[in-house]
Amino acid sequence: MIVEKIVEYITIGISAGGYFGLFMLMALESMIAPVPSEVVMPFAGYLVLQGRFNFWIAVLVSGLGSVFGSLASYYIGDYLGRPFVMKFGKYLLLEEEHLEWTEKWFKKQGEKTIFISRFVPVVRHLISIPAGIAKMSLQKFTIYTFVGATIWNLILLYAGFKLGEHWDKIHEFSKELDIMFVIAVVLFFAYFVWKHHKKHKK
Repeated sequence: MIVEKIVEYITIGISAGGYFGLFMLMALESMIAPVPSEVVMPFAGYLVLQGRFNFWIAVLVSGLGSVFGSLASYYIGDYLGRPFVMKFGKYLLLEEEHLEWTEKWFKKQGEKTIFISRFVPVVRHLISIPAGIAKMSLQKFTIYTFVGATIWNLILLYAGFKLGEHWDKIHEFSKELDIMFVIAVVLFFAYFVWKHHKKHKK
């Protein structure tokens, strides 16, 4: 029921707001908001088929929206990240050494992480915050976010264009993939926590 309402609001938002609505929805999708790109972009593709959107303008607008939302999250991590982790991190099993590990990780693998995360559900909503905490190069962050997000948006837009009035089938199919990705992420963090506790025992 909730998912159906979200889909309804998204279609209304894009239909009424046009390119601006598309921009804002993709900005929210790149932040911590329940706005799935698997609904937004296929519906935009359907509107391209109807002649209401231009394909390449929709790709550009959605990419810029993704960057805008990601930058907002980046600055949240940049300005609030470290104090937040130091104050509340213990309740989430996070400590200062985890923060240092995150910073080192982004210095070495930041570009790959940001690019790949744009294709991973759940992760793409959150990844900009740790990038801000690690103070990843803003230029590199922006470039890799735009490239990764634009490729992902283009794929979904084209799929919606080809499926036409059946554009919503993409979201239904993506649920299974989302579950697999979420399980993989949970297992990764479980392993991380286990390794951390094992290290402290030694």
